[in-house]
Amino acid sequence: MRIEWWILVMVYIAATAILIFIPKNKIRLAVVAILFKQVITFLIGLVVVELGLLEYPIRLFSSINRTSFTYEYYAFPVSCAAFNIWYPNDRSHVVQLTYYAGFTSILTIAEVIIEKYTDLITYIHWEWYFTWGSLCLSFYITRLFCNWFFQKANV
Repeated sequence: MRIEWWILVMVYIAATAILIFIPKNKIRLAVVAILFKQVITFLIGLVVVELGLLEYPIRLFSSINRTSFTYEYYAFPVSCAAFNIWYPNDRSHVVQLTYYAGFTSILTIAEVIIEKYTDLITYIHWEWYFTWGSLCLSFYITRLFCNWFFQKANV
């Protein structure tokens, strides 16, 4: 088995492990974050691939979709759920910005390493800073949506 397939298996194991450690009182937040993030990644991921900005040479369901099912529909939404569940609400703005930057940077560094050493992703007209910016923006949009969704009604 090629290293790419082992990486995909490890990503599924890691993402599933994250789901297992979600506290019971935060499961609804996790589900909303995952589903909302899947909507974002479905739209943006397809646009990016169809415009030829990047490609996924090795992927699951290659005859159905040109995006990476593993990343766009499972790993990234699960990481977004973790981001929202453990978000430092009652901390300073500096800590919150550092939290955004940390999550975004870890995912970007992992993607750059995978792009450089495997055939899971290939940048065509794409750079790491596009990834960093789009990840950070999507975390922010998902955070706004989750806050709005769980806001208490003032009736």
